[in-house]
Order: sequence, then C-alpha cells, then structure tokens
Amino acid sequence: MSSFRKALKSRQRNHHERSQPGFRKNLGLLEKKKDYKLRADDYHKKQNTILALRKKALEKNPDEFYYKMVNTKLRDGVHIIKRPKEEVEVTEEQKKVMRTQDIRYVEMKRVAEAKKIEKMKAELHLLDADSKQKNTHTFFVDSKKEVKSFDLAHHLDTAPELLNRVYNRPTLKTLETKVIQGAEAPRVIKKLAKQRKHQYKILSQRIDREKKMFVISQKIQTRKDLQDKGKKVKVKKETPNSAAIYKFEAKRKR
Repeated sequence: MSSFRKALKSRQRNHHERSQPGFRKNLGLLEKKKDYKLRADDYHKKQNTILALRKKALEKNPDEFYYKMVNTKLRDGVHIIKRPKEEVEVTEEQKKVMRTQDIRYVEMKRVAEAKKIEKMKAELHLLDADSKQKNTHTFFVDSKKEVKSFDLAHHLDTAPELLNRVYNRPTLKTLETKVIQGAEAPRVIKKLAKQRKHQYKILSQRIDREKKMFVISQKIQTRKDLQDKGKKVKVKKETPNSAAIYKFEAKRKR
C-alpha cells in the first residue's frame, strides 16, 4: 500500500498558492505562508529577547559592583573605556621614533615600487606608450613641387602599412629576403596589442603610486622636523602633491 501511495503522490498535481486577485491589487502583494513564517519567527525572536532582558533586570543584584562601572563612560550610546592620562601621553622622543618608523616603512614600499617600475620598463621598452613624447622626423626637399609629389613609403623604402609604426619597421628588401618571426594572424596581433596596452596601464598606475609615496615620505619628514625646537618660517604651504617648505634658523652644532 505504501508503494502504491507513493506512486499516486508522484503523479498528483502540485498545488500553488494563488496570487493577489485583480480587484485587490491596491492592497499590495498577497502574503504567502513562507512570508508569514519569516514574520512570525522575527516576532517570536523579539518577544523572547524582551522576556530574557526583563528576567535579567528582575534578578539583578542591587549590590553588584565591577570596576568597569567607574572605568567606562557612555558616548553616543556606546560604552568607551577611560584611559589613564599616563597611558595616553607620549613623549617627544617617542613621537620622533614613531615618525622614523613611519618614514622607513613608506620608503621601503616606495623603493619596492620603484624596482617594479624599472623591471617593467626594461620589459616593455616603452614602445608605443601613450605617455611617451612623440618624435618627429623632418625631411628636406629642394622645391615645392617635390613636396606635393613626396612619397614617404618610397623614401623610407618600406610598405605603406608600416608607416604608422615607430618601431620594427623593416624595409622592402628585408621583407622579401627574411622570414617573418612572431604572430601573423590579425586576431593574435590584436590580442598582443591589448595585453601590451594593459601592461602600460599598470606601469602608469605604479608610477603614480610611487610619486604619491614619495610625497607622503616628504610630509612625514617635515612633521618630524617641526618637532625640533627652534625658529622656523613657512616658505610654501602644503599641497596634495608636495610637502610644506620651512626655513629653519641656522644653528651651530657644538
């Protein structure tokens, strides 16, 4: 009988809950059982929390004491531990050491970034880089007539398709005698160009990051120097791209 009942269940129709009727659309979505279950669970959870807090308040010992009652204060509804003044205060010598450690860390990261930049420059050779200055090549002719009839491809002895290239521009003789090495399919060449462009983008980001670290290092060093006693005059204000410049009074060291 159980197997027969299971067979019947496998062929029976799945019943779905109906949606909101058309004339009740203004009332919003019709709540399903799964929606009611979530709402009921949330309600019971809140009720249980309230009951637990009420029980805790009723069973609280009025003579109970612990040191955090006097060592904490309430700020914006959050308990914050009060720190003794001697723990907060830092001597000038300690501040200088902290500044030195910050400078060493930033300088270490900057040097590591500079090494990566040099490595990428050695690999890419900055060929066809957008940030590289475009060179110009001027040809001189004898008359205006020659200017009008001047053929650059014929003058450079190369194919017209290679005129826009700033590197690896072989002559016609080289193309006839030598075998082309490397990618030849347009799809592969396009893919390699896309990868090279991505590498140039990463290189540009690394150069910007190295410059920012250099500025940060200068600013930290300036703040460290300002902790020394002595007369100083601000010559230039601090900007996002440069540290402030101060002129210190010359002091003879004994």
